[in-house]
Amino acid sequence: MNMIESVECCFSKYATFEGNASRSEFWWFYLFYLIAVMVAITLDGNWSFVLEQGYLSAPIGLWETLVNLGFFIPILAVACRRLHDIGMSGWWQLIAITGIGYFLLFYWWCQKSRS
Repeated sequence: MNMIESVECCFSKYATFEGNASRSEFWWFYLFYLIAVMVAITLDGNWSFVLEQGYLSAPIGLWETLVNLGFFIPILAVACRRLHDIGMSGWWQLIAITGIGYFLLFYWWCQKSRS
């Protein structure tokens, strides 16, 4: 699966939390999301804040807000389907709330399919 197919698939399954997502589907869509965020930061003119103060302390502009709102549900859905693909519940995404849970999620998202 390439990036275009992945983006089409993920947006066509906008809020579908059932089923599976391959590694390539997940990572291509996540890369597309990161590129969209970078473009939004550029349009907002916030790169100087990001580079000087770090991403978390930089102000969030209009374009970045719109991109994050537009991608919020599809990112959750594809991550949930990715966890299903390795035999886990999508509810494990809640571990990200701890902050350190992202490391565990990243490890799981990189695992081979079990189905």
